[in-house]
Order: sequence, then C-alpha cells, then structure tokens
Amino acid sequence: MTDPVDARLLGVVAEMGRAAVHEVAARLGMDPREVASRLVALSGAGLPLLVGVECDPHGLRAALARMTGPVGYYGQPAPGGYQQQPPPQPQPVPLPFSPPPPMYHHSGPVRTGPPSTPFPVPTGPPSQPFPVASEPISTWGPPQTSTWARGDQPPSTGGSMDRTQPATRVMASRQGKVGATLETSGLEGERLAIQLVEVVDPADYLFTAAGYRLQPGERSIVVHTELTNRGSVPFATLPDLYLVLVTPDNQPISKAPVSLSSRPPHRIGVQPGETAGGHTVYVVPEDTVITKVSWSPRPDEESLTLTWTVDT
Repeated sequence: MTDPVDARLLGVVAEMGRAAVHEVAARLGMDPREVASRLVALSGAGLPLLVGVECDPHGLRAALARMTGPVGYYGQPAPGGYQQQPPPQPQPVPLPFSPPPPMYHHSGPVRTGPPSTPFPVPTGPPSQPFPVASEPISTWGPPQTSTWARGDQPPSTGGSMDRTQPATRVMASRQGKVGATLETSGLEGERLAIQLVEVVDPADYLFTAAGYRLQPGERSIVVHTELTNRGSVPFATLPDLYLVLVTPDNQPISKAPVSLSSRPPHRIGVQPGETAGGHTVYVVPEDTVITKVSWSPRPDEESLTLTWTVDT
C-alpha cells in the first residue's frame, strides 16, 4: 500500500473498530462519499474489512409501501413487494360447425382468442423531440447534486432562475484579515458568514501530540474557522471542504486528511441559525510562505470566494 490517505483511513478505522462512514469521514475531515469508496475498494482488495449498511426494517418497508412503483410485467412482482396479477384472458366461444384450425408451425404458444390489450393506446398528440441546445451545457459538479446540468434542456437565457446559482447574492466585502467575519452565499442559496478565528503556524507541537510524525523538511499549520448559517437553507457539506492556503504565487494548498484530538475538526452540515466551528490541518514544506487563506463553496466559483490576508 503506497497511498498515504488509505493508510491514515485504515489507521482510524483500526482505532475506532466499528463506526459509521460519516463518523470516520468527520474524524479525518474527508467527504463521506470518498471514504465509502476507498473502504469498499480496500475491502475488495482482500483486507479484513467489512463495509455494511444498517437500517430500520419496519420503517424502510413502510416507506416502500408509500411509494408508487412502476407496473410490472405479467407474472413478475412489481417493486415494493406487490404481486402483479395477470389480466383476464378472453375465452374462445365454441362454434357448432367450426372447421379445424389450419396447422401452422409456431415455436411459441398458440393464441386462441383476440389479443389482450393491457396497456391503452395513447390518443394524445405525438411527443415532440427535445430542443437541441445551440451552446455546450456545463456539467461540472459532483453527482446527485443540482450542479449537474440537464442535457435534455437548453441553457436558461434569464427567464427562469438558474438553480445552480445562489438565490441570494451577498454583496458584503469578501476580503479581510485574520479575525474578520466575511459573508457569502452557498451553491444552494445558503447565506453564510465565515470567521477566520486563528492561524497557528507552525503547529508542529499539536501535530506530534496527536500521534503523527512529520517528515524532515515539513511543517504543519492549523487553521480555526467558524461558519454561521444566517439563511433558511441548510448547509449540507463540510465547512472546510475547499478551505485552502495560498502562497505568494497564488498556488493553493489543500488540507491534509488528518484531525487532531486537541483541535476538533469540522463536522458535516450546518443548520439554519447555527454556528459550527472546527480546525483544519495542513502539511507543507518547511520553507513555504503562506500569504492568504481562501474559502469557496466550489473551486470554480470565484465570485463566492472569501480571502483573508495572513501577516508573514
């Protein structure tokens, strides 16, 4: 095994013994989907690791019973555990002097009555093809989120609201210094206020006290931030998922997948009206100069990016 992220992940799983995927992700400061994917891959590689799922059977069956599933084929159970009954077949009417039917060679069963019509023939106008977009549609973003554009619809020209853009644009200043609280919006219209509380540089003593070891020529940095959700839409991701350090030549440095016992990490999600704080750990070359700390809901959303200047 050469991937240090997998090594740290397995170390945390071995320490916890048995835990939910989101708890392991919060411990490491990682996305739960990435943690689940890595654990499944490691389990498939032969490691003594079991990745499972747990649910309330009665509640799950009740939820399935309330769902309307598609109609199944004859003889096949429809989704949700219901048995689809075949429609009644018409019976042939005997004729007093009907001649014997001609002999045909047929590989399947011989139908003795008129064909059944379980599905009504639509009488409405024929479906129209979807319009072809004249410009390419952007499909950037993680799956199962609203940032994916639909390929069967042309891009909006301003008549309807783009759901991938925040509903409220906060026009407050998005630049400040350490200790300042800056306001911005999330991808789903969340109204966010983020404070850069502290930058501990270097933080080698915190790093080693948590049981980690730095390589020669490395140093650690710990950044403390607090996120307040001032809107009515829940913020459903890690507050520091795209919190990066910036060098003098504008090169971003992403966080390390570790957490410190003395400096708890961020947890996933911030409900409306709540404030959540956490610490983010970075491992950088010893001679690296840090001039800024930057936060963004997504790397390509420059209009929503917050930047704090760090005194060197």
